[in-house]
Amino acid sequence: MKVAVVGATGMVGNVMLQVLREQNFPITELIPVASEKSVGQEIDFGGLKYSVVGLATAVAMKPDVAIFSAGGETSLEWAPKFAEVGTVVIDNSSAWRMDPTKKLIVPEINGDSLTENDKIIANPNCSTIQLVLTLAPLHKKYKIKRVVVSTYQSITGTGVKAVQQMENERQDISGEMAYKYPIDKNCIPQCDSFEENGYTKEEMKLTNETRKILDPAISVTATAVRVPVVGGHSEAVNIEFENDFDLADVRKILHDAPGITLKDDPTTFSYPMPKYAQGKDDVFVGRIRRDESQANTINMWIVADNLRKGAATNAVQIGKALIEKGILVVATH
Repeated sequence: MKVAVVGATGMVGNVMLQVLREQNFPITELIPVASEKSVGQEIDFGGLKYSVVGLATAVAMKPDVAIFSAGGETSLEWAPKFAEVGTVVIDNSSAWRMDPTKKLIVPEINGDSLTENDKIIANPNCSTIQLVLTLAPLHKKYKIKRVVVSTYQSITGTGVKAVQQMENERQDISGEMAYKYPIDKNCIPQCDSFEENGYTKEEMKLTNETRKILDPAISVTATAVRVPVVGGHSEAVNIEFENDFDLADVRKILHDAPGITLKDDPTTFSYPMPKYAQGKDDVFVGRIRRDESQANTINMWIVADNLRKGAATNAVQIGKALIEKGILVVATH
């Protein structure tokens, strides 16, 4: 299978290549794609060297699948060009997520809905993926009415520039700023730009994408905060159900759900933390407790590596789901 990774030299692109290797994705030819300034660079993949090519060259090579991690504008312009030559595009940007003609996929939840007509498939926002993966099995059993989520988001969600800013601050070096304020020893209550309603784009992504994936009847409100952490995103989540629930049953549902690891034992101080989620593909859930201020409501804490399940792993899992359904065909010789 001919696989293009668009944005191969970026932070998510690097993790994408790592996950493709780890998951033994059936690649016969890798096409690393990046901006013109990176063309000609060599990338090592499984002991073989591949030269980075530009977007036009990659389209002409007609890959079977192209996984995009290159920003919304690039996706809007180039994803349709790949689709025209028969390539299936799995897009990590926000470009196609709320397009009513495109599917927004978390394989464990709605991977079954994929068909051969889906040429451009949207990968949800990193903070949305870990949230909906946890909500989906609970919604099925108890029907969710409302979700209040506060996020504590890793600087890796912003990219290399943000990691460099924090490292500079820790060494007392002045340099380029990814944020308007220092991030080390600080929390910045702004992820992405502000909308007219006073919410940030990140907060509205959480709201709109959760409803699109799970159920438009669910009310969602979010506050997204950037924290000086590299291991992953954390979320404090308050969930109101239509029906009452049993705490032991909630734990069992989450324990049995694919892609989730339960870490929930206050007696041994066992709870999810980004330090331990980093480099792992699962979503970790803990601090599960009844909201004593309101009926049918529960609190929990959700953590995941935003570069892996929040981006690369989910995209590769979409590719594997397409193979399992026979939509992407692996040639056998």
